Amino acid sequence: MARVTVEDCVLKVPNRFELVLIAAQRARDVSSGSKLTVERDNDKNPVVALREIADDTVPLDGLRNSLVSGLQKHVEVDEPEEDEMESFMPDGDMAFENIASEEEVIEDGLTVSDGGADFDADGFGGDIEE
Repeated sequence: MARVTVEDCVLKVPNRFELVLIAAQRARDVSSGSKLTVERDNDKNPVVALREIADDTVPLDGLRNSLVSGLQKHVEVDEPEEDEMESFMPDGDMAFENIASEEEVIEDGLTVSDGGADFDADGFGGDIEE
């Protein structure tokens, strides 16, 4: 059998980088026991994968999909969407239970008062000695 060249495969997959990814995926599939679509002829798995791509005996879309699914870290699951605020809010009346009363705020000393130095027009308070 004649040796397979990249030029034969580039006719099927024009992007050489994509060709490498697809051929590597097919070689992995072959090594994991997938059925061959061409004669092995004592060739290694990457060569068999390239020959299959050049002869157009494997579906390229299927290889692309298995490549993408193999590289995904997170698989999205269709779940009903909840309102984001509902997930943070406790049930019913308990939502406002944690708000501190005005008396508690005063007892804790968490008040802001207007009393203090009067500020001049320049924004600084007090007398400035020069």
